[in-house]
Amino acid sequence: MYLKALHLMQYRNYKSIDLEMSSGINVLLGENAQGKTNLIEAIYTLAMTKSHRTNNDKELISWGNDAAYISGELVRRQGKIPLSLQFISKGKVAKINHLEQSRLSHYIGQMNVILFAPEDLALVKGSPLARRQFIDRELGQLNPLYLHHSVSYKSLLKQRNAYLKQLNRKVATDKLYLTVLTEQLVKSASHILFMRYHFLKKLEGFAEPIHYKISDQKESLALRYVSGITITNEDTISTLYDRLLEKLKQHEKHDIERETTNYGPHRDDFSCIVNAIDIQKFGSQGQQRTTVLSLKLAEIELAYDATGEYPVLLLDDVLSELDDMRQTLLLKTIENRVQTFLTTTSITGIKKQLIVKPTIFTVSNGRIINGVCDIE
Repeated sequence: MYLKALHLMQYRNYKSIDLEMSSGINVLLGENAQGKTNLIEAIYTLAMTKSHRTNNDKELISWGNDAAYISGELVRRQGKIPLSLQFISKGKVAKINHLEQSRLSHYIGQMNVILFAPEDLALVKGSPLARRQFIDRELGQLNPLYLHHSVSYKSLLKQRNAYLKQLNRKVATDKLYLTVLTEQLVKSASHILFMRYHFLKKLEGFAEPIHYKISDQKESLALRYVSGITITNEDTISTLYDRLLEKLKQHEKHDIERETTNYGPHRDDFSCIVNAIDIQKFGSQGQQRTTVLSLKLAEIELAYDATGEYPVLLLDDVLSELDDMRQTLLLKTIENRVQTFLTTTSITGIKKQLIVKPTIFTVSNGRIINGVCDIE
């Protein structure tokens, strides 16, 4: 798949732009604070219905305006698919083929994107939240059922935590209602745990040989899902439901005292094991960066395996953070296969032989000049 055209109106620092993009590598060239990352964000938002930089949609609307608009023409094997998002003060409107979608979950998954930014290089050594979001982003695009249960789980978790607070403060006393909330919560949680566990196993299958190659055949990578309950290959959704429900029942008193749910997918994590060592705790920066690159390249292959089409790749100023070897591997992997949007302040650091005739968009103060040329 690839994004053929993009239209923005009153989005961030763009008053109105229309772009025709290449199905290959598109370089967004310009100085800092000119709008390169805003373009990357707009493409990501068009796919996911929300920004990766802010949870406040109002920030996407240009100063002094009431609405922002993003639309694009996506090309997939079955044909062209018009996509559009409108952000207004009361919310957002998502359309596929010009038809408004009643739920955002029906929209997400039309265009698969993978974002790779400098902050992702801290994925391995960063917080568990970052790693949970890493899984959630990819699974949410590839599996509508996961997205459904994820939305349901977050809503039920909020309700349960609110009721735990009421019980602890003696505002409420009905334990039966807590039991109902817990059972509903665990129903969604068991699906999430099952899908996350098997997603990570599949990702490991793609990441391990990539990591072995990057490390010059010196390192073996394994991924381990870390949960408050035991999960194995033999587990079903039903067995996970029983196990987590029992765990929450055992810790119900503790949850009430703490006024929060202490076990479930919202507390889980995953570990990156290199040569039997947890590199989140003991790995070098080089090992951690190699692992992140392996995971990102594995994401591309996993998306292709799941959909039969390569996703759109967004590289936001990440090449400057990679050494020559890792930069070469990344660019060679995506060459002639994956539509890529790459931001940079200079093309002099990109080897000519790695990108042949890219489409180059020069970005300056919310304005764009595009053309096709060789890198000097």
